[in-house]
Amino acid sequence: MRAGAALSISILILTLNEEVNIGACLDSISWCDDVVLLDSGSTDQTVALASARGARVVTRPFDNYAGQRNFGLAAVEYRHDWVLMVDADERVPADLALEMRQAVAGAAADVALFQMRRRDWLLGRWIRYSSGYPTWFGRLARRGRVQVERPINEEYHAAGAVGWLSAHLDHYPFNKGFAEWIAKHNRYSTMEAKFFEQRTASSPAGSIFSRDPVLRRKALKQRVSRLPGRPLLMFLALYLLRGGILEGRAGLTFCLLRAWYELMIDLKRRELRRRAAGLPL
Repeated sequence: MRAGAALSISILILTLNEEVNIGACLDSISWCDDVVLLDSGSTDQTVALASARGARVVTRPFDNYAGQRNFGLAAVEYRHDWVLMVDADERVPADLALEMRQAVAGAAADVALFQMRRRDWLLGRWIRYSSGYPTWFGRLARRGRVQVERPINEEYHAAGAVGWLSAHLDHYPFNKGFAEWIAKHNRYSTMEAKFFEQRTASSPAGSIFSRDPVLRRKALKQRVSRLPGRPLLMFLALYLLRGGILEGRAGLTFCLLRAWYELMIDLKRRELRRRAAGLPL
């Protein structure tokens, strides 16, 4: 990337005990001259490693993912108008860095957000089919023009037009080990269950036919969340219909873990309803 490429995008990384990931993440964004770590109280070497690499560190107790990202976008000062939100277990390949720089340089004044896709990796391979690819994420935001909603698996709402990028983020969700992935998704399932039980509004029925892939996925997820036997259906859909069976051990592993995650959500939703009714489990 040519000189000056770093002078258009700042980067925000959410962290909590990410010493395993932070070095490789920072390596992938070494072209950036303004990296901010929003840390939730790491007790390992995350902050020290990032500070030694020139990142600025801001601390904030974790409430939820939308709250962290909104704080990071609104309360932190940046050198540039555009902010890329990256997780510590994600990497920014050179082609994505170049495309982002070109996109923000040529963005019209009404463009507030760029969506991008992510490649999930497990056991050394891109799990394209098992992961339900493609899923779009609104990660490149113009400051002051984007609001993040939903406490987990966030939604990005732009005050302006939205652009779409071709290159991918690379995601290594198992880098900290299977035990950590399971512990994290145990917490996620609790948050998802509470969100589903508290939700009062849903997308219009027509959203499932929207040309916007983000709206389609949201509408589909809302409908699937009400289906009986959802964990088994999720496994069959990812493993057989989407082609996870073609991805060998990685595909089977991911599909089983995804079904377990959906089962935990369903069990915790049922628990919440029974507790609210004063019934034992």
